[in-house]
Amino acid sequence: MSRVCQVTGKRPITGNKVSHSNIKTRRRFLPNLQTKRYFLAEEDKWITLKLSTEGIRTIAKNGLYSVIKEMRQNGSKI
Repeated sequence: MSRVCQVTGKRPITGNKVSHSNIKTRRRFLPNLQTKRYFLAEEDKWITLKLSTEGIRTIAKNGLYSVIKEMRQNGSKI
C-alpha cells in the first residue's frame, strides 16, 4: 500500500541523514499515517481512511461530510 494521506495528499519526502562526523546519506521521511474508521451519518455507513494526523485535524475542524464531499469532487472514490 502506498504511504499517502487520502485527505491532504501527504507522501514520503527524501532528505539526508547526517551522522556525527557529518557524513550525509539519503533517507526517507515518512508521513505520520493512521488508519481511522468514521461513521458517515448522511449515508448511514462506516468508512475507513488512511490519514495523516493533519488530515485527522482537518476532519475534526471541517466535519467529515464536507471533507468527503470535497474529496469526491477531486476524483477520489470513497
